[in-house]
Amino acid sequence: MASEIMRPVFAIATNALSDLGLTSDNHWNKIAQLQSGIGFYEDESLSTSPFWGSQISPQAWQIIHEQTKSDQVLLPFEQMCVYSAKEALATLEEEIDFSETVFILSTTKGNIEWLGSIPDEQVFPATSASKISSVLGCHQNYHVVSHACISGVVACLYAQRLLESGRFKHAIVTGADRFSRFVLSGFQSFQAVANEACRPFDAKRSGINLGEAASTIVFSTDNRFDPLARLIAGSTSNDANHISGPSRTGEELALAIQQSLRAAHLDAADIDMISAHGTATLFNDEMEAKAFTLANLNHTPIHSLKGYVGHTLGAAGLIESTLIIEAIKHQQLIASLGYDQHGVSEPLNITKQPERKHITTVLKTASGFGGCNATAIWQKC
Repeated sequence: MASEIMRPVFAIATNALSDLGLTSDNHWNKIAQLQSGIGFYEDESLSTSPFWGSQISPQAWQIIHEQTKSDQVLLPFEQMCVYSAKEALATLEEEIDFSETVFILSTTKGNIEWLGSIPDEQVFPATSASKISSVLGCHQNYHVVSHACISGVVACLYAQRLLESGRFKHAIVTGADRFSRFVLSGFQSFQAVANEACRPFDAKRSGINLGEAASTIVFSTDNRFDPLARLIAGSTSNDANHISGPSRTGEELALAIQQSLRAAHLDAADIDMISAHGTATLFNDEMEAKAFTLANLNHTPIHSLKGYVGHTLGAAGLIESTLIIEAIKHQQLIASLGYDQHGVSEPLNITKQPERKHITTVLKTASGFGGCNATAIWQKC
């Protein structure tokens, strides 16, 4: 799924919503100070045993509820999406033309926590997307991307294609997932949940922390808006290794990286920073390390954001891309929180501390259940 470079597509606004804060600035400021939103929870409504993770605070939820009152009946998942999208749009100096705007929702589970409690059609992600796009004013121009943990990156690439082709001038891409018993119990059944704050790429890593988040990037081809960064290329691949286990060689993710580089007319040496998927599971981090080596990127500064916000599923590709945009803005590498002792078979250049650096081009990677991989390349304007 390598994209052709046609009309330039730019990010013109962002928002990040998690336990770290309600704005992209909140997130950047805390990440620059190595502050994590991951904590220890004892909540029997979510799990019979204590767990580590990241949840949006009750105080933040109160603000979200108050700011998303609508004629539409919105469930909490939809409220967090509306809040994030509206906050991103509010940063623009002038309003976009919603008749030329598409809304794209990225989620892995949507309203699944309500399954069996409300009519089935109200649980469908398409129903949520319809309600959210209506509240935003997108005239029912909406799509849903639900592609495991690569959903957010794929949603950005889909927006890029729609805008490059001229079908729309603007795209509002929002990714979100709630912290639910259903999701937590699923990962617990795989024995993939860490009993401490997660440690991507570290020798003592023992699994993921789930995170609750929403994030939005507004894309545009309209040069009236000041661009934050350009999405220049992206690609997907699939390794067909196992429903819940990634490739053991990393070749398929490496292929997606190489396809993105070719589409962008770049070499590996042109990449200044990598935002890895970095879930802190044994198999994912090992696979990524092999892929980066195969793509000649193992010397490039690499980080994972999972140590700050956890694995936010459908929001991951959006919130992590938003923080790429912040890193480009501030010209600063992001430290990979939780990394201390190297724990993968390939040598990687894991960033341990925030560091000033000239950053022009950044690679984002993501991988998910079913063997799916996605990559995107962001560039400074």
